[in-house]
Amino acid sequence: MDLRAILKALKFGILVPPQLKDNGDMAGNTYFDTLGLSAALFLLIPGTVDAAMGSTAEGTAPAVEECDTTNGSYTAVAGAALADAIGAGEDNCLFGIFVDLRKSHKRYMEITAPHAGDGTTGCNFAAIAIGFPADQMPRSAGEMGLTELIEA
Repeated sequence: MDLRAILKALKFGILVPPQLKDNGDMAGNTYFDTLGLSAALFLLIPGTVDAAMGSTAEGTAPAVEECDTTNGSYTAVAGAALADAIGAGEDNCLFGIFVDLRKSHKRYMEITAPHAGDGTTGCNFAAIAIGFPADQMPRSAGEMGLTELIEA
């Protein structure tokens, strides 16, 4: 299969639109429909990070959650969380969470975008998802240009 056919087979979605947040959860956080896909790569894109995205004290590093319906109660996908909060030293890095949908997973997935900042400092952030059909699976973190890749 040529590269053009591979790219046309992928599914893309914006989960968190680009924004600056200095307190509370990110606005516009939405779900990604994984119907018909075998894998999904969730890309977390921090810009300038003045205050951590997430809280290691509370164990709320950015993660992927899932649900059977678009408006139900989302629960954590086991193993699909970054090792810790995105910190001030991680400006302009790219983080990935890869979910193998061939395992037992629910249809709708979203990124938890926990508390960012203290009301005066925060972070710039966006998140997108890339869905892969059965015959197109992503490679290693380094080959994908990522700072960190979590696989669940």
